[in-house]
Amino acid sequence: MIAVEPTLERLATARSLLLEPYGLDEGHLRRALSAIMAPGVDDADLYFQYTRSEGWSLEEGIVKTGSFSIDQGVGVRAVSGDKTAFAYSDDLSWAALREAAESVRAIGRQGGSQRANLRRTRRTAVAPSRQLYAAHDPIGTLDSAAKVALLQRIEQMARARDPRIVQVMAGLAAEYDVVLVARADGVLAADVRPLVRLSLTVIAQQGERREVGTAGGGGRMGLAYFDDAVLTRYVDEAVQAALTNLESRPAPAGEMTVVLGPGWPGVLLHEAVGHGLEGDFNRKGSSAFAGRIGERVAAKGVTVLDDGTLEGRRGSLNVDDEGCASQRNVLIEDGILRGYLQDRLNARLMGVAPTGNGRRESYAHLPMPRMTNTYMLAGEHDPQEIVASVRRGLYATQFGGGQVDITSGKFVFSASSAWWVENGRLLYPVKGATLIGSGPEALKRIVMIGNDLALDSGVGTCGKEGQSVPVGVGQPTLRLDGLTVGGTA
Repeated sequence: MIAVEPTLERLATARSLLLEPYGLDEGHLRRALSAIMAPGVDDADLYFQYTRSEGWSLEEGIVKTGSFSIDQGVGVRAVSGDKTAFAYSDDLSWAALREAAESVRAIGRQGGSQRANLRRTRRTAVAPSRQLYAAHDPIGTLDSAAKVALLQRIEQMARARDPRIVQVMAGLAAEYDVVLVARADGVLAADVRPLVRLSLTVIAQQGERREVGTAGGGGRMGLAYFDDAVLTRYVDEAVQAALTNLESRPAPAGEMTVVLGPGWPGVLLHEAVGHGLEGDFNRKGSSAFAGRIGERVAAKGVTVLDDGTLEGRRGSLNVDDEGCASQRNVLIEDGILRGYLQDRLNARLMGVAPTGNGRRESYAHLPMPRMTNTYMLAGEHDPQEIVASVRRGLYATQFGGGQVDITSGKFVFSASSAWWVENGRLLYPVKGATLIGSGPEALKRIVMIGNDLALDSGVGTCGKEGQSVPVGVGQPTLRLDGLTVGGTA
């Protein structure tokens, strides 16, 4: 059997779904791009996308909803200076593509940049090769009956754990996403992106009190990932969280030591720090980290990465939505700010290279700098040693919703699972704890970093300017001193 080079295989898939059925070929793409590149246009690209998605939800042992959808289209962009003209269409005919190209070409006639920095070429340059996930359709990896049986199985497992579990809700989602990027500089890139996710919510009741526990995960893989071992882990996590919350007491408030558990608590790092390191906010000077490259912005030992090259992870990409290969970007190294996350537009305007972080929700949206998998590297401390070092404080292992102000870096996050700690011992679970602070300040308050780096289970979705994209987060156990906690006690 002759193996097909991954990049060429993905290009073949993209052509078969997005070009050939509509009578298009690469000659049409070059003609459309040539039509856009008027004097004054600095950059231009075409973004074709085909997305097939399916979802199932189960409650009380009954499938309550089932959905299936197909969406496809093309986004056409021209950039002049910092201005962008954009058009999109769900019609993939040559007439629609030509009309979109001619409409965005007008940006070059509006008195913007009078220089064409982008070298036009008729030569095609295929994006670099890599394969971070299999190029298969996860929807077809199980039939409908098996998907329903999977949800029924996890519901039965959750109810069997404890008689106090009175309600179980489960959801299963799968997506097959094929993209094709053609750029005026001749770059041609394609990606075939599978994505699956299983979610579980349980409600436990004791007397009149009811509490919730959640779990789930997934990534860029097939549905066979959700075997009995994975289901058992999700059930254990959700049920344990709900039963623990039944015993919770009101959370104390005030300034105190806070220990953050490994894995999903990295969502605080994502929101409070990661967004502030995106190139658009820093180019405009609206981030608390703007103009601080080379400065100390965190305690020694703090190293933060954004890495889109992790195999099978929810936030990973073979290429970003502008045809750049994703990268392992060091943002903060031993407390020193080293760089920002860049798409092509902001990188060009800031005089740096793109970092493979140009992302968009769909063909109907513009790309912007976004995170992929953002996490902090491990340190040297045993996590038990970190908890044992706390005289009085909070140990938070899971977070719910939160908000952050990019300009100031101030954040508010609610802990969905947390414990009160005294003299190094977990005394009792607490409810209603809210962490309040500033991302840049919180980085400086880290005094102990665990050796237990963990990534989240594959549930993260990031929102920015109305667009949502899948992401990953992670961190080791951390101790922060002098963090403000809002409580209910």
